[in-house]
Amino acid sequence: MRAVTWQGKRDVRVEHVPDPRIEEPTDAVIRITSTGLCGSDLHLYEVLTPFMTPGDILGHEAMGIVEEVGPGVPDLAVGDRVVVPFQIACGNCWMCLNSLPTQCETTQVTGEGMGAALFGYTRLYGAVPGGQAEYLRVPQAQYGPIKVPEGPPDDRFLYLSDVLPTAWQAVAYADVPQGGSIAVLGLGPIGDMACRVAQVRGAGRVFGVDLVTERLRRAQVRGVETYDLREFDHEKELVAAIRDETDGRGPDAVIDAVGTEAHGSHAARLVQQAAGMLPRKIGGPVADRFSVDRLAALHTAIELVRRGGTLSLVGVYGGTADPLPMLTMFDKQLQIRMGQANVRRWTDEILPYLTDEDPLGVDDFATHRLRLDEAPEAYEMFQRKRDGAVKILMQP
Repeated sequence: MRAVTWQGKRDVRVEHVPDPRIEEPTDAVIRITSTGLCGSDLHLYEVLTPFMTPGDILGHEAMGIVEEVGPGVPDLAVGDRVVVPFQIACGNCWMCLNSLPTQCETTQVTGEGMGAALFGYTRLYGAVPGGQAEYLRVPQAQYGPIKVPEGPPDDRFLYLSDVLPTAWQAVAYADVPQGGSIAVLGLGPIGDMACRVAQVRGAGRVFGVDLVTERLRRAQVRGVETYDLREFDHEKELVAAIRDETDGRGPDAVIDAVGTEAHGSHAARLVQQAAGMLPRKIGGPVADRFSVDRLAALHTAIELVRRGGTLSLVGVYGGTADPLPMLTMFDKQLQIRMGQANVRRWTDEILPYLTDEDPLGVDDFATHRLRLDEAPEAYEMFQRKRDGAVKILMQP
């Protein structure tokens, strides 16, 4: 089959690789009909290269048709149309039964000290072949795949794999009171969708911050009060502008949907790049322990949120030696929640919104649809934010 493979920093290629097969009774094999390119994939393209191996198959947003099922998968049949969550979880362990499948005790990558295995996402999360391919082996298929109806196009349901539950959890964790206010930093796919989710969940005012014109325009069209970061000389000016709209206090909650590649720290960027250029045996430990994230967005979130408010961190951070303003966080009595989205925890709540009325705008959420063979161009376009690329889908 053809698959998108990682070959080095900023080097992805579509290659022929062996077809996946059933290896365990709880496996299924899916023929991919649509697969997404996620902002987290760009971390592999640029920042997390020390944890990658040439030939790794990328991608963790996929849906398709069941081609084969193992004997331990009673509820799936050949021909079923399914969406595959980005994490791999059993559904039966203590963590899964307590709505934390990202911490699944069956698939935890204990050798790396990490949580549940993820599709297409470095050795830290199991080095499981990903879904930017023609076919995908799905472990723990007795729990993971979400059956969806025939008829509507893939765009209606594909985002259940990651974008929708990630944005939904970000807003749920933000705990915005009905009619309250929330600011979303970063209007990429997750931040954009988080704004939409906040609106349908009853937020009174939604503020969105970015520095890409197309992203700001998309959010503004849907009623988000947008702020262009390029128009402010310093983060304090941005904070003051939004505080002026919230009785001088700041919003009730702030979502950081940016993460480790935030603009604003040249020194941290140099550290990230240096770790990425080291040999993998050296670069991995350096990036894991000593890498410093670019924390501009997080510092802005801490400054912006009102006292007693909530920070919801959905952007991926990786450094373990990052300095944080603990005194400010303590003094402001902030609540902070974070983590990978527990996909199956939220899908039953989300599905009623995937109707013909399309309140979340999923049908036209993608900005680009490309062939799988065009993956190298897709990665470059998305990384450079060219041609208005906000969400790219690929079809094998």
